[in-house]
Amino acid sequence: MSIRLLRYRPTVINIPVVLRVIGLLLMIEAAFFIVPLVTSLIYHERDWLCFLVTMLVTFVAGTIMTFGIRPRNPRMGKREGFLLTALIWVFFSAFGMLPFIFMDRQPMSVSDAFFEAMSGFTTTGASVLTSISHLSHGMIIWRSLMQWIGGMGIILFTLAVVPMLNHSGGMQMFNAEVTGITHDKLRPRISQTAKGLWLIYIVLTVILFVLLILGPMNIFEAICHAFSVMSTGGFSTADNGIDAWNSVYIESVITVFMFLGGTSFVLLYHMAHGEFKPIWHNEVFRTYVGIIFVCYILFVIAIVFHGEAYSLKSVTLDPLFQIVSTITSTGYEAPAFSSWGTFVLAIVFALMFFGSCAGSTSGGAKIDRLIYLLKHCRNEIVRCVYPNYIFTVRVNKRVIPHDIVAKVIAFLCLYVMIIMVGGIILCALGLPLIDSFFSAFSCISNTGLGAGVTGYGGNYEIVPDVGKWILALIMMIGRLELFTVLILFTPTFWKK
Repeated sequence: MSIRLLRYRPTVINIPVVLRVIGLLLMIEAAFFIVPLVTSLIYHERDWLCFLVTMLVTFVAGTIMTFGIRPRNPRMGKREGFLLTALIWVFFSAFGMLPFIFMDRQPMSVSDAFFEAMSGFTTTGASVLTSISHLSHGMIIWRSLMQWIGGMGIILFTLAVVPMLNHSGGMQMFNAEVTGITHDKLRPRISQTAKGLWLIYIVLTVILFVLLILGPMNIFEAICHAFSVMSTGGFSTADNGIDAWNSVYIESVITVFMFLGGTSFVLLYHMAHGEFKPIWHNEVFRTYVGIIFVCYILFVIAIVFHGEAYSLKSVTLDPLFQIVSTITSTGYEAPAFSSWGTFVLAIVFALMFFGSCAGSTSGGAKIDRLIYLLKHCRNEIVRCVYPNYIFTVRVNKRVIPHDIVAKVIAFLCLYVMIIMVGGIILCALGLPLIDSFFSAFSCISNTGLGAGVTGYGGNYEIVPDVGKWILALIMMIGRLELFTVLILFTPTFWKK
């Protein structure tokens, strides 16, 4: 019946081509399951079977969708790009959650497993697990690998390995997934741009892995942390995070690479090609560095004021580590963070809200939008005195069109509204007030800190099942920067 309707009553959106591309992507996801499968076999763990079953199920589903659907029109437009970008994160999470359901010890419910998978792919780092000590090595590396895949972007990876999408809605998908306001192609073809960004991402991951190996981490721990740090995801192989190694070297290396993860990969691409001038001349990057510096001074003052300056590390590396971890939405916590006072916590909230640079792997509203907002507000204040003057917003010596400034303002308003609506719904489900709003805030910013960081509540295991699905949706909305997902809920999207 559905096929006949599709023939005689064509829809506005080319659904068959969207499903076919999703099938192709599921086949790629199936290949990623080889990593945890081999890991479980190396460590002689029984979870290898659940990864094998998941890999086969995912591959078969992808094969059926890829070769069983024959769209009449193979091209994709803007609407198909939006729909595909949103749906693929749902499909990847739906199949990515299967190992958590099938695992040998303490299998998860569907709600918990989907929440964990969505948290992984969106690099949020939120978890329903109070401890990971019962997880096999295969499960632990799969959690980190999900973050690494989602860090640079599922669609961006696809554009790099499937050149045919370069002519079929590739730019629309690129704009829909890559974080930021506007996006410039580094190369003439969008697939070449995707390959360039992913190459930088892979090279930095390998370098981080090698540096971690030189410290107290073993190979397995170094691989997992290279995945989760470079993606600014925040999953770890130990319950107490980075503090488990108690190493100045490890903390220093991770701080540097979290900082790089929060930097626009377009700038890193230029730097890799020996073009250093665009980096410091970039207003957003300078603001990024300036915010970290100012927050560091404020953190040190607060630490000294609360009598927590026990060593040189406590006033140098620890506050810097916490600031970079928060602004990049990685979500790691410094050893004595909870004792630094509420002033520090308030600054952390502000860092969580705006995050770091657009075009990075971090979450949050992005520093770019902060700059646009502040300059626009300054213009409006001055306009009160000079109402007939024409003011413009300039960033990096470019005049920003008014429609982009308006979109930034709309984005920030929607951002706050989603936090409010999410918090109210969680309150209605019975969660405490602080836990509800902080959980919604943490998930949309893709930071993943639990309400326990405020000292009021616990972690995400206290959230009811309905609340976990809502937070999973909020995580996806935050990762795809609101409009890509919210447009699907408007009647206009589905009409001619």
